[in-house]
Amino acid sequence: LEDKFGKDGWKQLPDEVYRRYSFTPAKIEVEEHHVKVYAGKETEEVVKAPHPQTLLRGSLVSPSLEAAVMNAKYVNAVPLYRQEQEFERYGLHISRQNMANWTIQCADRYLAVLYDYLHEKLYSYHVLQADETPVLVNKDGRPAGSKSYMWVYRTGRMYTERQIVLYEYQKTRNASHPREFLKDFNGVCVTDGYQVYHTIEGEREDLRIAGCWSHARRRFDEAVKALPKQKQKDSRAYLALTMIQAIYREEKLLKDLPAEERMIRRQLSVRPLVEAYFTWVRENLPKVPQKSKTWEGFNYSLNQEKYLKVFLDDGEVPMDNNAAEQSIRGFCIGKKNWMMIDTVAGAKSSAIIYSIAETAKANSLKPYDYFEYLLTEIPKHLDDTDRGFLDDLLPWSPNLPANCRKPGKEEVK
Repeated sequence: LEDKFGKDGWKQLPDEVYRRYSFTPAKIEVEEHHVKVYAGKETEEVVKAPHPQTLLRGSLVSPSLEAAVMNAKYVNAVPLYRQEQEFERYGLHISRQNMANWTIQCADRYLAVLYDYLHEKLYSYHVLQADETPVLVNKDGRPAGSKSYMWVYRTGRMYTERQIVLYEYQKTRNASHPREFLKDFNGVCVTDGYQVYHTIEGEREDLRIAGCWSHARRRFDEAVKALPKQKQKDSRAYLALTMIQAIYREEKLLKDLPAEERMIRRQLSVRPLVEAYFTWVRENLPKVPQKSKTWEGFNYSLNQEKYLKVFLDDGEVPMDNNAAEQSIRGFCIGKKNWMMIDTVAGAKSSAIIYSIAETAKANSLKPYDYFEYLLTEIPKHLDDTDRGFLDDLLPWSPNLPANCRKPGKEEVK
């Protein structure tokens, strides 16, 4: 075209630009390191050059490969047997047993160091949120089918920066587990109404439990759905939903305010709606059949009234526990794919890895790149007596490599 139009009578306009994505499939390479070895001619002394650091002695696994395995399973919910099949398609035999062993050891040796540090950091926040979900662990010394639990604790939803999400595996759902996990925490913990948290609150003066309006609402939603369609809008359950929705609507208007101002505005616009709701519930409880779904909804609200009102007096407390439920959702999705965890060691390592993955996502990091960076850096410092190096590895550290961050996301100042 330049030959034809690069003459008098023509002028060049800006190029038209057409873009499209091209995809390069995953590629696996074998790194081969040669270490020079010398032996004295007149002695038996042998000298070796420094050898490259390895994640696990005698293993072929590298930070990039283990990060890929973790990202696939704990972020994208791809079970190890499917990863094994995918590696086979690339002509590489990596058994699921090898991947499981690598993952457990890397979590226990390296990522656990950061997990414990994040646990300490969690105590510096005023508001936490907690939830738990059942999980089956195959070899935990109990009869087949015995339920274990994965608990999740996270910083309150109002803290949009420097978020922490921590999982913890336990065999049971009793109060001893949150009692131990929260022993050094002073503040408010938002929960779904599970009694063990109320038990712990009764034991301490420095812990307050807040309730979840989403759970209160859910009971009326179930009641409405159980009714014939033509009767739904005339029901007390539907009216209860309408009143709770009005509370949510007013609360949503305050979401961008500073905590102190949010608390003041809640007194003016949200509290009257909350008080009116509970007055109405008390009046209507005797008017519905006992043990009906609507009666259960009324009863739940009245039993939880003390906890459902906590958010009114503290601008840092959210009115529901949805953030904790969302944080445990990745685990629940993965659980549907792999059904059960094989061993207790696997369950504990899963808790650590899910914690790092969910914390990375909450802070706008790319989990794969973050895993790779952690597995590269933490092994360098295992002999350090000072844990100060972990500050540079926190998900909000300005010293993280740029490739760990999602495009367009700046580090927290």
